[in-house]
Amino acid sequence: MQRRQQLKKTLSTGLVLLLGNEESSMNYKDNCYPFRQDSTFLYYIGIDLPGLAAVIDLDENKEILFGENASIDDIIWTGPQPVVQELAEAVGITNSGSMAQLATLLNTALASKRSIQIIPPYRPENKIKLAAWLNTSIEQLQQFVSEPLIRAIVSQREIKEDREVEEMEKAVSVTADMHLAVIKNARPGMKEYELAAHTEAIAVGAWGRLSYPTILTINGQTLHNHYHGNTIKEGNMVLVDAGAETHMHYAGDLTRTFPVGKQFTSRQRDIYEVVLRSLDHAASLLKPGIQFKEVHTQAGIKLVEGLTAVGLMKGNATEAVAAGAHTMFFQCGLGHMIGLDVHDMEDLGEQFVGYDDQLKKSKEFGWKSLRLGKTLKAGFTLTVEPGVYIIPELIDRWKAENKYASFINYELLNDYRSFGGIRIEDNYLITNTGSKKLGKDLPKTVKEIEALRQA
Repeated sequence: MQRRQQLKKTLSTGLVLLLGNEESSMNYKDNCYPFRQDSTFLYYIGIDLPGLAAVIDLDENKEILFGENASIDDIIWTGPQPVVQELAEAVGITNSGSMAQLATLLNTALASKRSIQIIPPYRPENKIKLAAWLNTSIEQLQQFVSEPLIRAIVSQREIKEDREVEEMEKAVSVTADMHLAVIKNARPGMKEYELAAHTEAIAVGAWGRLSYPTILTINGQTLHNHYHGNTIKEGNMVLVDAGAETHMHYAGDLTRTFPVGKQFTSRQRDIYEVVLRSLDHAASLLKPGIQFKEVHTQAGIKLVEGLTAVGLMKGNATEAVAAGAHTMFFQCGLGHMIGLDVHDMEDLGEQFVGYDDQLKKSKEFGWKSLRLGKTLKAGFTLTVEPGVYIIPELIDRWKAENKYASFINYELLNDYRSFGGIRIEDNYLITNTGSKKLGKDLPKTVKEIEALRQA
């Protein structure tokens, strides 16, 4: 109720339509994917059930919940369910109606030329419903997407309430348990999927689920690698990027990289230390008032300094990052917002969530993958995840062009073609004076990781 009141204060007129999600069929009608409610609907309406919608009438200061009451045929399969009016009253909404009544309300609003405001729909079934209700095509739904509504939601959701932070602490702590289980149980000869099973078991065992499909791979140079069929061997590193989502749907998102054997090789250790120093430096810069793009830049400079010491890069680190040479090794962004979504509010548009009127997103290679660049505020929750990824195809292409040859030691780099990738990631809350790492401690130093591998 408080969240809806705050939203209404920032908007002026018309109807705000918030759609919940439906069940979505997996391979036939009655076999559905696990249901996941829309996060903005959860934030403002708070009901974690499919097939609902809500309207906030700004002109009449009225809120209505729409849905269908369960039939006896439904109840046979699902058990007794509260009627829509009971659901509405439970979250402080006085009025309720059926989906047919919602369609009538929207038709009447259209005829009266009242403003109808929606956020960008991402589910196909919701796009189809909206197009029918609003008497338009799916392609023309954009005319109803309201930038003022998006901006109002982002400005509210990006500042986490204390109770949200508490839930995120739980999510990150469960995520840490997932990673510990993987690191402790990995043995040469296992399949990646045997390790990936630990992540889901622990998330479900904590009355939650995965916050995104687990990345667990010996091919860490592939940034979003969801294949789990490889056999892990002595000398490999395993990169595991996995997160838990709590029962309240708040997300954790951590990454660790560890050796399959009991110790890192000397090369692995050297590059791991480069990434860790970048993470520690970036985390030390987090505070209100700094642009996250600048934190990304400084993390990149620290990476280049380390890679120069190893011999893979050369020249001035600041100049190398300004030129973009660091993107041979660090092709992605340093981090993103996190909350009810693992990439928080990404459905609302990166230009609103990660950037602002003072900072536009770059279109340059590497920089264009930075999801968050804007000035940090107290209450933001975000990830910090530097990495070094050695991609043979990128080496070949840039070497053929002699690209950034004054900064990249291609002769030595060619010897690292089979190295893979290393990423280390933690989650942070921006406080009034700096930042706080979320969740229980998850080991990340070389000494700590190797101690776990030898236990």
